[in-house]
This record gives sequence, C-alpha cells and structure tokens, in this order.
Amino acid sequence: MTQPTPSAETTRIVIAREPGGPDVLDVVTRPVTPPGPGQVLIRNTACGVNRPDQIERLGFYPAPAGAPEGLGLEVSGHVAALGPGVDGLAVGDPVCALVAGGGYSDYVTAPAGSVLPAPAGIDLADAAGLPETVLTVWTNVFEIGALSPDETLLVHGGTSGIGTTAIQMAKAHGARVIATAGTAEKVALCERLGADTAINYREADFETVVKDAGGADVILDMVGGDYVQKNINCANAGARIVSIAFLKGSRVEVDLMRVMLKRIVLTGSTLRARPDAEKARLARAVRETVWPWIAAGRLAPVIDSRFALDDVRSAHARLDGGEHSGKILLIC
Repeated sequence: MTQPTPSAETTRIVIAREPGGPDVLDVVTRPVTPPGPGQVLIRNTACGVNRPDQIERLGFYPAPAGAPEGLGLEVSGHVAALGPGVDGLAVGDPVCALVAGGGYSDYVTAPAGSVLPAPAGIDLADAAGLPETVLTVWTNVFEIGALSPDETLLVHGGTSGIGTTAIQMAKAHGARVIATAGTAEKVALCERLGADTAINYREADFETVVKDAGGADVILDMVGGDYVQKNINCANAGARIVSIAFLKGSRVEVDLMRVMLKRIVLTGSTLRARPDAEKARLARAVRETVWPWIAAGRLAPVIDSRFALDDVRSAHARLDGGEHSGKILLIC
C-alpha cells in the first residue's frame, strides 16, 4: 500500500554545473518526488562518495536515463514512503541502498530491489559506505572473477573503498589476498584488514612480488595503463583479470600471446547502467552471503572522513587528493 509522502516538500541535491574540479559542485534545492511503482523514498542519513562521482563531475560518466538528478550512488537512512507494489519494507525502516543518481541529498528514490536492510552492528551513517562497494566487489570478484577459497586475489588500490572491501570479503570467503598501496601507512592498513601480502608499489615491483608469492588467480584492477600487461604477466594459468576503472588510462598496448598461452580471461564491467532487475538480483545475493559476514564481524566499512552535505566540495577535494583510506561520507 502506498504510504504518505514525508512532510518535507524540498530536498537538497548536489549537481555539477559544468565539468571541472570540486568548485563546480553546487548544492541546490528541488521538490521531493513521491515514489512511483516499485520505488522507495529514503530520508538519507548519509551518502557515500565514490570515484564514479568524480568521473561524472569531470563530465565523463553521464547518468543513465531515468536516474534521479544529481550526483551520488549509495545512501543510508530511513524509509520515508513506499510506492505502489512495494512489499517487505515499512516506513521508518533503517536501510541502505544503491541508487543510479541523486544520492547526495536529503531524500532520494531508489528501486525497491536495490534497498537493503541496514546491517546490525554498523552505524547507520557508516552503512552508506556499503552498497556501491559491496555490490561492485561481489559482481566483479565473486561472480565474474569466480574467486574460490583456495585461490589468490590481487587487488590494486588496496586502501580505496573498493580495495578495503575486497580484502575483507575475500578473506571472509577464505581466499588469499595480495594488495597494492602507495605508502607504508596504507600497506599497514591492508595488512590489518587481512591481506596476506601488501606491496608498496612505489618501492617494489608488484609484478615481481606477486610472481614470487605464487601468482594471482583473480585480479581486480582499477588502474589500467601499464598495469594491464603487468597483471597478465603475474597471473596464473586460467586467471580472471577484471577491470573496473582506468586511473592510468584505458588505451594500452599489450602482448596477448600470454593471455592465450595462460588461458586468461581479460574482462571488465560497470554497475550503474545495469537494469534494475539485475541490481536487485545482486542485492539479494549480497544480503544472503555478505550481510552474515558483517553480522559475524568479518566485514565493516572503513571510514576515512565525514563531511556535511553542504561541504561537498571539500569531500571531493579529499577524494581528488588521493590520500584517503576507505570511504568518504557526506552527512545529510
């Protein structure tokens, strides 16, 4: 049954008025849109800040058709209203959700299938750092990468939001983990999170270290550039290399002979533009497998910093600087 819309009539959202740096971000006011069929309106407590938001701000990652206006892909908060046909949720429920846009806001609509119960034992604001990262790691490492407990995962950017999540999820699964990071402090964080081997890529050649450690069976890469060939070189026979971003560029020259001889799968994916039904399937899988890991204390979001929604430019400056470890949150 459709529930009443909230008493608030407007919501703050964050837009990029043009492509550029953090200074192009503006907080503007829009009417609250009631939830449509199969949608949930969420009164946000917090929202996660992610690399895709940065890329969208720069003008290279347009929102899919029908997405809510504004930046932001993951939120936590309370259900404010339900659209027709939504079952299993009630107004007031604490939740976190994956959204296709508009997450930097006071209120946002989300497809019901992408709404998850806020996990017990995690602060509701911190839960905003889970949906986008956990679903990304799940689909790329566990589904596409098919990581087995007896295999080794190599994850680059080990102290990013994705990296800290991937390390914990792979260890909860029973796999061995090798992670790369850029400072001694970040290497130490990877080790505290469970990485069996953590490599400072500024001081050591990760390709050599990974080979000496027995190679990698699944590689989660967000770097691209020259890492593509180095990943191929240190991958084991039958390995799966999954690209999810290209911080050093997506146009590369590689020797594909090694891919053929090692029978390597070289692939990649994005999450945002997938159909709602596919995101709902992923959310169900995460709730069934990953939420129990959280309940057991084997996984928790690593929070770097928190900023007020009105201070979104500072949050993006922190993201751009690359010094953060874990998730950056906006508090609504």
